[in-house]
Amino acid sequence: MTKSPLSRFRTGLYVLAGVFLVGVLVYRLWGWSFVESVYMVALIFSTVGLKEVRQLTPAQMMFTTVLIVVGVSTALYIMGGLVQMLAEGEINRALGLRRVTREIERLGDHVILCGFGRMGEALARELHRAKTPFVVIENDPERIAEATDLGYLAVSDDATEEEALLSVGVMRAKTLVTTLPGDADNVFITLTAHNLNPEVRIIARGELRSTEKKLIQAGADQVVLPAMTAAQRMATMITRPSAVELIEVVSGRQLSEIELDELLIPAHSPLVGVTVRESEPRTRHGLMIIAVRTPAGRLEFNPGGDTMFQTGSTVTVMGSREDIDRFRKDYEL
Repeated sequence: MTKSPLSRFRTGLYVLAGVFLVGVLVYRLWGWSFVESVYMVALIFSTVGLKEVRQLTPAQMMFTTVLIVVGVSTALYIMGGLVQMLAEGEINRALGLRRVTREIERLGDHVILCGFGRMGEALARELHRAKTPFVVIENDPERIAEATDLGYLAVSDDATEEEALLSVGVMRAKTLVTTLPGDADNVFITLTAHNLNPEVRIIARGELRSTEKKLIQAGADQVVLPAMTAAQRMATMITRPSAVELIEVVSGRQLSEIELDELLIPAHSPLVGVTVRESEPRTRHGLMIIAVRTPAGRLEFNPGGDTMFQTGSTVTVMGSREDIDRFRKDYEL
């Protein structure tokens, strides 16, 4: 198998270091000092042609000749790899990979997006728009290039492998979404991720209705069946067109300034102990409180005015981004 230019460059450096060490050790065995041995080998590798440290015996001359041939050949091998890397842009790719690795290491409570097909790309676009930190893992180089060009954190690897999931921070992630077209791959990724981190929330795609049960058994918290969802949406378009129009408004398809957002209430927030009526979301901030999820996990849709906000509650609001940001700032959310 042909080595990549980067592998060739690394191999050459290892060989050169090994030959240098052997040369120093041999000269030391002949009674030369450490400084003399290092200086002699450095002269040989540099080919500058300075005078030898000592008068050489015939055996030393033969060894020095071999050292010259091996050292110069290895140096040429390294130079060839370096030139090839420059020509193919591999140095930039290596530096880019190091940058991506460093950025992933800094992530926490992020989303791991397995697969960058049509569904994965659409999901990445929405996550990017919502400023939610995420990393893409995909084994197709062309799709990885597309994700990188869009400014996303992307890793070229096989998401079904345990090491690949660890490399994108599955132990620190908040959510993992697998959108691969093959049900078997999605089941395997779900099982692997759940075994590595039972706390990570897993949202999985399934093509067949029978796969839904398997994904849940493997550890998925939620399963999305695109074909079923599309069919239900089409039916709703026929039977309840006004409801579909409202959903499109809420999702931003028609009015991009209207958004849904979830806000977690910390202990220091002035909203703690305040009722929905007292917070006056409509009059003061132009928002609608859609739902409140209590710390115990109970979800209350369209909460009444007497509903009290608690530490750890999650509030789902609807309104413009500016109004949501103002609400967040006023209540330190």
